[in-house]
Order: sequence, then C-alpha cells, then structure tokens
Amino acid sequence: MKICIVTGSRAEFFILKNLIIKIQKNKKFFHSLLVTGSHNSKFFGNTIKDIKKEKIFIKNVIDLNIKGDKASDIAKYFSIGIQKFSKRFLEIRPDFLLVLGDRYEIYSAVIAAYLCQIPIGHIYGGETTEGSLDEGIRHSITKLSNIHFVSTKKYFDRVKQLGENPRHIFNVGSMGIESIKNHKLLKKKDLEKLLNFKFNEKNILMTFHPETTKSKKENILNLKKCLNCLKKLNKTSILITMPGADHNYKMIYSILKKFTKKNKNAFLYKSLGHDYYFSICRIVDLMIGNSSSGIIEMPTFKKPTINLGTRQLGRIQAKSVLNVDFEENKISSAIKKAFSAKFIKSISKINNPYEKNNSSDKILKVLSTINLKKLKTKKFFDYKVI
Repeated sequence: MKICIVTGSRAEFFILKNLIIKIQKNKKFFHSLLVTGSHNSKFFGNTIKDIKKEKIFIKNVIDLNIKGDKASDIAKYFSIGIQKFSKRFLEIRPDFLLVLGDRYEIYSAVIAAYLCQIPIGHIYGGETTEGSLDEGIRHSITKLSNIHFVSTKKYFDRVKQLGENPRHIFNVGSMGIESIKNHKLLKKKDLEKLLNFKFNEKNILMTFHPETTKSKKENILNLKKCLNCLKKLNKTSILITMPGADHNYKMIYSILKKFTKKNKNAFLYKSLGHDYYFSICRIVDLMIGNSSSGIIEMPTFKKPTINLGTRQLGRIQAKSVLNVDFEENKISSAIKKAFSAKFIKSISKINNPYEKNNSSDKILKVLSTINLKKLKTKKFFDYKVI
C-alpha cells in the first residue's frame, strides 16, 4: 500500500515520528512524507532539519510561504495548500493519506485528498478545544476521513456521535506519550551546557498560543496579565517556547521577545527540538500557558500544568492540570498552589488519561489490515442517544 503522510508543525511531527519510522521500515508499505506548514519557515526555526536528523525520507516539501498572521493570510495559505496538495497527490497517486490533528495546512491536504478520492486516516479526532478555530477544522476532517485513531474512550464516542462507523474508530492512546518513553532524556547538567543556561531554584516552562476565537486586543491583554504574574517571582527561571503559526502569532512573539529582554531570568526559544523540550519538562517545576502539551504530555512527568483561558477548553484532563481564567490574582494563586508541597504530593501518583501502550503499533496493525476497496463508499452511521 502506498501511504502518504503529511506533517506541518514541530509538535505534530514529534507525535508522528515513531509511526513514520516504523512505516518507512515496513516492507508492506511504500511511504511518502510531505512536509508543509511552518517546518520550512526560518521564523519558526526551520524545523525541517529535525525531520532530516531522524534520517526520514522526505518525498516533497509543500511550501505555503508562511509570513503573515492575519485571517486573510491564513485563508491564502489554505487555498495554496489545496492547489499544491491536489497536484502532488495526482503525481504520486497514494492509496491512503494519514494525517494528525486540526491545523489549516492539514485540512488543505485532507480536502485535496478527498477530491482526489483518496481514503483518509485521521489521528486525534473527537477532541474539543473551544477557544480555538481548530475545533471546527478537527471535526470537519473527521467527516472527510474513513479511518479514525482516537486517544481516549470519550473521543471514540464523540467521533461515533459525528456519524462515523464504530468499526472504523480505534482507541490507540497518545503517540506523544509513547515517544517520550522511547526518548533518552538529557540530564540537567548536560542540558544546561547545551543551552548555555543555568536552572534556578524554581523553573517554569511557558507556551502561549493565540486564542484564535478572541480579538487581537484580548490576546495582548491576556498575555500581559500572565507575564505580570511571572515577572514578580523570585529565584525563578522562565523558559518560553514559540507560539504556533496561528492568527496573531507575530504579536505574541513580539511581546515575549520584549519580556525576555527586560527580564534576565526569562529565555525565549524558537525551537528547542523534542530532546531538549521534554528533558526540560522533566526538570521544571510546572508548565504554564495554553498548549495541548500541558494537557496531554506534561502529566506523564507528574508535574503541574496551569492551563490558561479557553484555548484547550473541553479536553480530558489529569488532576495535575489547574484551569485558570485570565485574572492576575487567580494566576498568582495557581502558581503558588502548583509550587506547594501539598499539591506536588497529591499528583505524584496520577494516571495520564491519554496513556496507552504501543500506540504506534496499534495504528500500524490497523493500516496493515484495512480493505481499501471497502473504504471507497462511506455511509453515515446513525448514533442513537439514549
């Protein structure tokens, strides 16, 4: 079977990496990897180098020329993506397209494949993120897809509720967690040397993405409220990662850059890479922001996450996640609670709801047994709610 896989961002590639490597080694499959989105952007750290570092063969780069961050810019990238992916699919003629997530560049690939009558496999459908436009994109991809790989039982039920046949939905857990367990994480001293950085008495990892359902003004105000709380902390280092390529990402980056220039205990990184990033997750005292990583991966390290605002609203969460509105007193209280010995002890034995064994192997098994001919016709599955 000729499988085509699309990756458009650093975070998504990390989740897909183990599966891509296994597919590439499996003689049952002929593998084509298409790289797009922010991977080829200097602004986002040229993360295509992380793919090449893994010695993964890249079939083509679908360059969307990402530079602007307005709604009209996103619409343009989406349109370019549909055109370029359609052309590429007609050239390589894959039997099956495999995608992950809910971003606009992935959606453009899915629409192109759908119009070219290529069956689609979707990883991580059924999830909800009410504070992001990705919410609608994710459910739309579900409706265009034939096979579904979800991360929890609740998401299984939601995909079924969307009219998908339960025989084509598979609960495989999170491949991101699987990848963490397969990684050899760096020691604290080695990480300090590589990053030319010294950890403090307390350390915080921050990732702040735009809430794409809110205005630019609201996003600026909310980010500044968070930073106002962080700059008051003593003997605390703040490691900040780049926002994703969403609406208003340039504004977020500009504010973060100014913050790190004024605060010597704050450091901004364009791309840490997976080894550095998850080694930092293991060392820091908590994560703050609105990244899915704080919900899905951070609980594996038994560390607190302060989840701000509504971007991740609706996701299943471990008890280590503290949900906080954008109010300075509430943010400061949450930081104090997350630092407390009582809270740290209370989450020392938590279970991560996204964790299952051998997630990538489960997907590989399904891909090895699917009947492509039966996927050509897709019927709506009526789900009766009692």
